[in-house]
Amino acid sequence: YKTCPGRVLCKLPCSGEKEVDLAVQSAKAAFKIWSQMSGMERCRVMLEAARIIREQREEIATMETINNGKSIFEARVDIDISWQCLEYYAGLAGSLAGEHIQLPGGSFGYTRREPLGVCVGIGAWNYPFQIACWKSGPALACGNAMVFKPSPFTPISVVRLAEIFTEAGVPKGLFNVVQGGAATGQFLCQHPDVAKISFTGSVPTGMKIMEMAAKGIKPVTLELGGKSPLIIFSDADLENAVKGALMANFLTQGEVCCNGTRVFVERKILDTFTKEVVKRTQKIKIGDPLLEDTRMGALINRPHLNRVQGFIKQAKEQGAEVLCGGDLYVPDDPKLKNGYYMRPCVLGNCKDDMTCVKEEIFGPVMAILPFDTEEEVVERANATKFGLAGGVFTRDIQKAHRVVAALKAGMCFINNYNVSPVELPFGGYKSSGFGRENGRAAIEYYSQLKTVCVEMGDVESVF
Repeated sequence: YKTCPGRVLCKLPCSGEKEVDLAVQSAKAAFKIWSQMSGMERCRVMLEAARIIREQREEIATMETINNGKSIFEARVDIDISWQCLEYYAGLAGSLAGEHIQLPGGSFGYTRREPLGVCVGIGAWNYPFQIACWKSGPALACGNAMVFKPSPFTPISVVRLAEIFTEAGVPKGLFNVVQGGAATGQFLCQHPDVAKISFTGSVPTGMKIMEMAAKGIKPVTLELGGKSPLIIFSDADLENAVKGALMANFLTQGEVCCNGTRVFVERKILDTFTKEVVKRTQKIKIGDPLLEDTRMGALINRPHLNRVQGFIKQAKEQGAEVLCGGDLYVPDDPKLKNGYYMRPCVLGNCKDDMTCVKEEIFGPVMAILPFDTEEEVVERANATKFGLAGGVFTRDIQKAHRVVAALKAGMCFINNYNVSPVELPFGGYKSSGFGRENGRAAIEYYSQLKTVCVEMGDVESVF
């Protein structure tokens, strides 16, 4: 593999209505086999898929770096999370069960946890391989089949995942990949044989998917955008808080939905914190994402880079101060001159009503805002249509728990940020979506309960 900034890697044909139907019918046939296997049988196949991913970690991480532009250092973490996800749900597959309820007179009832059928996964371009595992892991563990559509900007690595599932022994067609944009997604959402849709992406697209799903009464899981608050109290460990702020803003070039991009800093430490954050931000190594010491690669494409730059320009016009970065970065290596690089940006003098504070930028742009009291910062933190994540840095553990309890967000962090163990549910409040990925909670969204009532005596009739 070679890094190819600004160059076409490959061309894939979009899947039309006919190809989508073929993928769904193939998955439907595989579902009949897979859903009849025991949980332990499914467990063994999923463990084998996890083993292959773990064994091919370096190759897949390299593919993902070229696919997305993130650093190889980060891509390896994504691949590790991916195989851990499959291992986790493999472990749950054999334990999925219903309940037995004793009723009067020796009668009883029981529940069965049953798969939904063919599920659709629609992924985003920031974590292509990882998101596909987050969706397919619980889906397959519950006995479902899946048709997955990656983003047209990152179509490659998910195809490798499909090959790995086949190598591991899933029935042919159980995990199918279709390629394309909005039209392909529409064909998937409207297909009569699709039982459920799980989408990761923007709020406007999520709304459209929900509309389409409503016409077929299909359940949906939506993991949408965010503008998450990160609250730094004056009693926090400063070194830890600065590292947390960098983690909350600059992973994957800032292209992370749960990033804590509104950094609220208690006024007592505003200057000290800001100086240290700026100093550390300026030291972030940008460049070839395949080099070991690179910590920030290229943004996904030219239009998105232009969009992020537009937010910074508007922020300056509205009175924000660019404390560092925000400009285009041209690496010394001439092979990288056409790459979509920019320097990570820290904005000071920010106000809550600025566009850069209200709207999701989805790029390496941190907005710092001062606050004075706990009550004030909680109110300001919640004054947003989003509710995906939130973070608190403080040595006062009572205050930490009190504040996260008050935050209207689905994923909260105390003295850390952007940690996503597969054992813990992930998802948002408000416009950030609903449903959960990861943890035992995801099982609820990929299965359905059947209740069976058994009468052991004569039927009591009112007739």
